[in-house]
Order: sequence, then C-alpha cells, then structure tokens
Amino acid sequence: MPVVRRRFIVSGKVQGVFFRDAAKSQAEMLGLKGWAKNLPDGRVEIVAEGDATAVERLSRWAREGSVHARVTGVEATTEVPEGLAAFRTL
Repeated sequence: MPVVRRRFIVSGKVQGVFFRDAAKSQAEMLGLKGWAKNLPDGRVEIVAEGDATAVERLSRWAREGSVHARVTGVEATTEVPEGLAAFRTL
C-alpha cells in the first residue's frame, strides 16, 4: 500500500480535553506516524502518514473527537509524505 500524508486542522472545543493524547492513541492503533499539536487560536493540528485506509479512519475519528471534545469542523489537506518515524504530541 502506498503511504499518504494528510494534515487536519480541527476546530471546536479541542484543547484542554485530552484531544491530542486521544489522537495519538488512535493514530498509533492505526499504525500511523505524525503528530498532534495545539495551535495558538484554540484549534488542534494533526499530521498523519501511513496507509490510506488508516489515514481515512483517523479523519473520521477527528470529526467526532475524544470523549470531552466538541468538534465543529475539520479542514483536511493532502501533502507529500516525509517518512516520519513515530506519532507524537507536540
């Protein structure tokens, strides 16, 4: 399977609700590499590389979010994979 890379910008109540940690858990379970980080404007950025089906599953998860999150929107862009080694929170 070819590796794909997608960047998600997640809006809503996504900071202070363990969204990044939950995203990391989901990504690792799916075998994805990348990161999740808080943005200064209250959104969360997720970058994920891996199997296209797994990246799509993470995309669907991001639209729902963690238990205490309230996602109001997700912007997604496709990028060129960089060959990341792990998934981490920043």
